[in-house]
Amino acid sequence: MKKKLLFVCIENSNRSQMSQAFAKMYGGDTIEAYSAGSKPSGIVNPKAIAAMKELGYDLSKHDSKSLDEVKPFAPFDAVVTMGCGDACPWMPAKEFIDWQIPDPKHMEPKEFNEVRDFIGEKIKALLKELGAAV
Repeated sequence: MKKKLLFVCIENSNRSQMSQAFAKMYGGDTIEAYSAGSKPSGIVNPKAIAAMKELGYDLSKHDSKSLDEVKPFAPFDAVVTMGCGDACPWMPAKEFIDWQIPDPKHMEPKEFNEVRDFIGEKIKALLKELGAAV
């Protein structure tokens, strides 16, 4: 059975979007990945789109979504927050994980890509832990 993952951040424009993309890239058919925000910005950051494009993933097809928009897909195997702590409301899940990931929103491309790559490594470790493909 596929593992269902939800990545949550406040704006759903950078970290959670890239996490969803990496989960799809590395998890393949073993993962259903979603992302949402407690206060979505309504856009995916062009820096995130450019950073993921460098890795062959088209993030421009993603939308910035609210938690209400992904509730119909619950329960999740894991809900992963990006360090927004209690700003993120509860969502039905077997496991809750909080990653402390710096917000790359205002970073220059080099630093932004370092955060992107850090997220990619966290996703690989999570998928391994869940027994999903990497």
